[in-house]
Amino acid sequence: MYGSSPNSMTANGSDSKKQRLDESPPSRVLHIRKLPNEVSETEVIALGLPFGKVTNILMLKGKNQAFLELGTEEAAITMVNYYTAVTPQVRNTPVFIQYSNHKELKTDSALNQRAQAVLQAVSAVQDGSSPSSDPGVLDLAPPPSPVLRIIIDNMFYPVTLDVLQQIFSKFGTVMKIITFTKNNQFQALLQFSDPVNAQQAKLSLDGQNIYNSCCTLRIDFSKLVNLNVKYNNDKSRDYTRPDLPTGDGESASKDHSLLGKYTSVSAAGRVALSGSGVSGVLLAVSNLYFYTHLIYGDVQRVKILYNKKDSALIQLSDGNQAQLAMSHLNGQKVFGKVMRVTLSKHQTVALPREGLDDQLLTKDFSGSPLHRFKKPGSKNFQNIFPPSATLHLSNIRDGVGEDDLRLLFSNSGGTVKAFKFFQDRKMSLIQMSSVEEAIQALMDLHNYDMGGNHHLKVSFSKSTI
Repeated sequence: MYGSSPNSMTANGSDSKKQRLDESPPSRVLHIRKLPNEVSETEVIALGLPFGKVTNILMLKGKNQAFLELGTEEAAITMVNYYTAVTPQVRNTPVFIQYSNHKELKTDSALNQRAQAVLQAVSAVQDGSSPSSDPGVLDLAPPPSPVLRIIIDNMFYPVTLDVLQQIFSKFGTVMKIITFTKNNQFQALLQFSDPVNAQQAKLSLDGQNIYNSCCTLRIDFSKLVNLNVKYNNDKSRDYTRPDLPTGDGESASKDHSLLGKYTSVSAAGRVALSGSGVSGVLLAVSNLYFYTHLIYGDVQRVKILYNKKDSALIQLSDGNQAQLAMSHLNGQKVFGKVMRVTLSKHQTVALPREGLDDQLLTKDFSGSPLHRFKKPGSKNFQNIFPPSATLHLSNIRDGVGEDDLRLLFSNSGGTVKAFKFFQDRKMSLIQMSSVEEAIQALMDLHNYDMGGNHHLKVSFSKSTI
């Protein structure tokens, strides 16, 4: 991959090698030399995966060589140009790639049977279908997640978000990256837009060095299928959300930043406060994002006050819910500031006439599918508790373990103090270091997409661990 130091790129071979490469005209068939002993067809095919469809392969294991045929000449040119600047490695060994004199590969299918089976399996993954080859030939089951877990071994040089994005974006669109240190090892979670891209990256990069003889990539699929990124800084980044704050606290005091957070989430219908009939509820907090995840009633409408954007009117479905929300939430600390909740003189929140709400200050949530209290007698009525440091998690997807959930909740900016699974492992308790951190985690992760039609449900618990 990269050269001998972070500041230099190594050319693909010596000067004499480069001259021989230049002498051969471009061809979609590439000649790969100096492969390590016992190299597999999968590892050779992986060299070409980022650049397009691989249509044929011929292994010459006695000579430590191979021929790789790509679908188009343009793909082969792109591959050669890339590996001229960035030394390709297989099993930590530099290999050399040049154009072949052959314009296409004609192989004896009987002699090349294993290579063809591997190629068929890879093609099936690229096309999004199920491989029909013998599963013992290559483990290419449908990728379980678009999120990769990356561990960096022998980390003698720093590995930044930009370095990871540069390396992995060759295989597809990188959407989010989170970095962290665990067991004194630098690790990262990286989310692609498509699980197939994640599989191609894992196939090609696992075991490779970022720099010569160091910073070795160890890659596996994460049990998480979606990353929750709060801040764009040197530790995490959401490339789909350039508007995210850096986490230095500057955006928590700016009205336009608060409004931006509010509108982006409320459009998804993730709001949980409401109260009409007897009364509405006025909430004055430092950040209106809090409204989107409260759990004491079914929100009908929210109106941010035009001249005081740290305040809002929240209409719940009935007065009992309004009283409940006020009793549990008044005086709670959010984003470092105390929230004040009082009853409003308004009985309902009126919707603005069409075209008059250019700042999107009013939102109707009456049709939200996420209301907790629509069904009379629902068990949700029995599980209403005041804010606490311990959260109850339910609807946990099979295969998601304690480490995955601890990491998810730690990334919300808090510290996980304790964790306990219920026997069926579909529910758990997780304890944060403070009530404020638990409120923040509930805001961020209630209805979090775990994949497979599983959305995490988060509520306050009366229990402790």
